[in-house]
Amino acid sequence: MFVRRPAVLAAALAALATVSLTADPCRASSADELVRQARAHEAAHEDDVALRRYTDALAVDRTSAEAWMGLGALRLKLGEPEEAERVYDTALSEVPTLRVALRGRALARWTLGRHADAETDLDTYASAEGDAGALRELAAWFGVDGRTPAQLATWRRLLALAQGGDDAPLEREARRMVRALVILVDGADPAASPVAPDMTRRSLAKIAARGG
Repeated sequence: MFVRRPAVLAAALAALATVSLTADPCRASSADELVRQARAHEAAHEDDVALRRYTDALAVDRTSAEAWMGLGALRLKLGEPEEAERVYDTALSEVPTLRVALRGRALARWTLGRHADAETDLDTYASAEGDAGALRELAAWFGVDGRTPAQLATWRRLLALAQGGDDAPLEREARRMVRALVILVDGADPAASPVAPDMTRRSLAKIAARGG
């Protein structure tokens, strides 16, 4: 019986699609089980086995967010920040939407002493996710590095986030931090220490002194 090539091709593509649709959930399920085992071994302080299970999970499913994040975090816990950075780099390459890997890579880079790169990663993650915890950590890093103006700017972002999210405790804390940092920054903050006595600059200084 003669079958036209387009019909054969269409049937083959349909079969391939069916196989893919049925295989993907199986792979994900297998990877999830391996991640579960990895966590159990990690909890039992069997880190070598846990590393193998996370790696096995990624061999099954390269898009497993839990496996990537678990492996990177374990590498960090074991005092291997360079390996952790490689894990997070690969995770972002394989799953570009896995933004939480930016936070993991930031931690690895901070541990390696690459503070500027770490702060950039954490800032990118916090901006994309609107994560107050990440912004708070970023502000602390700026404080460690003596970058008080950047620390002030970050707490102002936290204040805006708190006001937008109706988070009263965070808003109170952010206002206190902004007031304190305005005093510390002094001349480095144009809103707090205007160089010319015009009304606009005076108004900005009053806003800064109130904490936003």
